[in-house]
Amino acid sequence: MFRIFGPPGTGKTSSLLDMVDKALANGMNPQKIAFLAFTRKAANEAKERASKRFGLDPKEDLIYFRTLHSLAYRSLSIKSEQIMSRGHYADLSSKVGIELQGSVLSENDDTLGSVASDHPILALINLARLKKTDLRKEYNQSQLQHTWFEVDYVARSYQKFKEVNGLLDYTDMLEMFVKEKDSCPEFDLCMLDEAQDLSPMQWDIAHKLDAHSKKMYCAGDDDQAIYLWAGADYNHFIHLDGDAEVLQQSYRIPYSVHGLADKIVKRISNRFPKTYLPRQQKGKVDRIVDMSNLDMSDGSWLILTQANYMMNPLVDELKTKGLLFERNNARSIPEKLSIAVNGWERLRHGNTVDLKTAETIYSYMTGNNIKIARGCKKLKPLPDNLDEVFTFDLLVKHHGLLAKREEIWHQAMDRIPDVDRAYVTALLRSGEKFNAKPRIKMSTIHGSKGGEADNVVLFTDLSTAAMRQNTDDLHRVFYVGVTRTKKNLYLVEPQDVHKGYII
Repeated sequence: MFRIFGPPGTGKTSSLLDMVDKALANGMNPQKIAFLAFTRKAANEAKERASKRFGLDPKEDLIYFRTLHSLAYRSLSIKSEQIMSRGHYADLSSKVGIELQGSVLSENDDTLGSVASDHPILALINLARLKKTDLRKEYNQSQLQHTWFEVDYVARSYQKFKEVNGLLDYTDMLEMFVKEKDSCPEFDLCMLDEAQDLSPMQWDIAHKLDAHSKKMYCAGDDDQAIYLWAGADYNHFIHLDGDAEVLQQSYRIPYSVHGLADKIVKRISNRFPKTYLPRQQKGKVDRIVDMSNLDMSDGSWLILTQANYMMNPLVDELKTKGLLFERNNARSIPEKLSIAVNGWERLRHGNTVDLKTAETIYSYMTGNNIKIARGCKKLKPLPDNLDEVFTFDLLVKHHGLLAKREEIWHQAMDRIPDVDRAYVTALLRSGEKFNAKPRIKMSTIHGSKGGEADNVVLFTDLSTAAMRQNTDDLHRVFYVGVTRTKKNLYLVEPQDVHKGYII
């Protein structure tokens, strides 16, 4: 297994894809190539690139461009009805007397609607399995707010429930792939990305793939291993037998930021030694007290905090400035409100809107003969309006619209909450196109992995939990944070120097 170490911005994923391109150009059967990634997005991007360049059918030809779970699902010929579903987790919850569905149910790519519960107890059980450690040992090291009796009871009940009902979860699929003799296809070329994030069980899969591949490459960067809490075993990657290559040129990091990043990474005691070159552009590193004086009216921005709750006060600051942004991939203005405001302005200026837009506009208007005539709140398309297209005049004539054309959006849509009305007004005053893709993104450092922006604002405050972490782990987290920038880095001093990361 050949290792490719890719420092930030050196294009390790692109290097893997270039090798795939070369293999395809040399006539290698695409069905004998595996490109395995941790996310559906990464796997699909690789699939799309290869299919476009060589005119291949992504479904028929690039069948092994997928996630590890998806590979196991396909190779084991598992049926969709065998996989734990929302209904199964609900049934399990009623049987054990504990709500186990959690607040998030994430669907995998092509496992036909299978789900994974994020409930803390089930998450701990899954973590122990991925790390191949004793559950009691994992519990003793955790901060779980449940008794060991509860955890042990749920673990035994969960396993029994799956056995009785003939069901599998994500981790079962990985275990079966490792154990079953004929589970792994034969490959001419196998690529595995983000190897530093592999858990011990996933490393078992990697070694099985290596045994069934003529050539295998795994790419990653142990300096960016920030998912230890999820079971990642970067030590395995560091000490793996075989040759290795370090990519030498970063296409992201300017040299002023590179110098700072180098100081941080050299604090890490356990790492694979590596050096790389920055871009020729100097860039800028500024230390600031807060964001109040930053001009964020242009360019791409990434605002990073160590913990999610630290973003809460920043939201109001950005909204007051009339800036459009995303927080953890969610837009700062609800899509429904954006559709309504844009739709009303289109109607006022003589343009048409579709049924969904018209219904959204009406939802922000008071009925009962105030903005809409009584009984007309629910739109009923006319028989001769087959395209369901609406104009201002049509809404007035046939659908009870009483709001006047001269009324601007917040006058006509009188049910828009005051806080939303103030924010939209601020956006319009600042010249932001609030239906555009936000230039500003706000995220935890963990959530920013793989991202980049012209400007990065990095808060150095630490949560109480982070202060108890291994120092190497903290160094890796903030190394990832500073290396997201392409031009300018703004380091925000901690509110309490005793509870901050010193850069």
